[in-house]
Amino acid sequence: MTKLTPILSAHWDEKDSFTIEAYKRHGGYTASTKALAMDPDAIIQIIKDSGLRGRGGAGFPTGMKWGFIPQGDNKDHYLVVNADESEPGTCKDTPLLMANPHVLIEGCIIACHAIRAKHAFIYIRGEVTHVVRRVNQAIEDAYKAGLLGNGIDVVLHIGAGAYICGEETALLDSLEGFRGQPRLRPPFPAIAGLYARPTVVNNVESIASVPAIIANGAEWYQGMGTEKSKGATLYSLSGHVNNPGQFEAPLGITLREILELSGGVRTGHTLKFWTPGGSSTPIFTSEHLDVPLDYEGVSAAGSMLGTKALQIFDETTCVVRAVLRWTEFYKHESCGKCTPCREGTWWLVQLLRDLEAGKGTEADLAKLLDLCDNIMGRSFCALGDGATSPITSSIKYFRDEYIAHITNGGCPFDPVASTLFAGAGA
Repeated sequence: MTKLTPILSAHWDEKDSFTIEAYKRHGGYTASTKALAMDPDAIIQIIKDSGLRGRGGAGFPTGMKWGFIPQGDNKDHYLVVNADESEPGTCKDTPLLMANPHVLIEGCIIACHAIRAKHAFIYIRGEVTHVVRRVNQAIEDAYKAGLLGNGIDVVLHIGAGAYICGEETALLDSLEGFRGQPRLRPPFPAIAGLYARPTVVNNVESIASVPAIIANGAEWYQGMGTEKSKGATLYSLSGHVNNPGQFEAPLGITLREILELSGGVRTGHTLKFWTPGGSSTPIFTSEHLDVPLDYEGVSAAGSMLGTKALQIFDETTCVVRAVLRWTEFYKHESCGKCTPCREGTWWLVQLLRDLEAGKGTEADLAKLLDLCDNIMGRSFCALGDGATSPITSSIKYFRDEYIAHITNGGCPFDPVASTLFAGAGA
């Protein structure tokens, strides 16, 4: 019996799944029709009761976030959908928007009605041109069908590919035409967000989950997942596995179970380490195969569920090299607004490059940890914190491997062996 629960991904295998005709064929836009006839506060209560938590990484209760929007304030309210998806290893929103963009549009209609907003903005990465075209077409078709334009409008905004714009306040600055940098909070977006108006910022998957909850009820959604992490979600499995891809399953499933569904780690190899929520979350090892992949389970084990980006690395991978690659990314993507992140990530890269090349010393390990300690909790936003996570966790679990680089005068691993191409490492 499969543990998969296809809801968002139920019809991805149909060749016309992205069209409005296919979406309606499976009951699409009936939930929004139902919702528009409801009191907005009743919709918010259903989402609260369902236990839906934000799918963008933090896991904040979606209904509670909607409830923060002040009512009767005579101000414009806005819904902003974060489709930037730039966390390394995360690849759930892109296939969702390619296969079924109308579920997001229907979710926008329902969410806008609930928070009493007339405008929704979908902020998407400029690099994913194919997705931009598909979402644009879906929006156009929704207008032609009279589903949009009757009090609720949806606008697609193309970002320029800055990782920092995945942070909700930096995203809002970018939407307003400014350089994407995180804002000081308070005020929070619910009070002064886009154009200084009350704003809800949600991830694609969060909003896309709303139509099914309205259609089937809060109790139906509560029937999946764990006590505090309700519902099903998309897990992105990539790396050294036989069958990578998206696996939609109830929160609380384990990596062991997902690997069984995907054909396991690539044939002839064993699991070495993995990320439960993308590269900004502390890494896990084979000891954590049975950790429940929900917000509480992963946190109790010392990491974060994040975006459910399960990156799998087998024994051919040099953990120091992998961590260096991630750190170079964070150094490059730092917006430069705060000193701990701007300067700290630069120095982290220098130390890791020396260690990976065999030029470092054991004192450099202590210096790395000290740098991480000075960045963690002191940067303006979570980018700095995320940059430290793979470093501190890799030293915790693989200190001997760092030492081996020092004693051997170089990396003991063959970089070709871990490469993902036909026959590699066979």
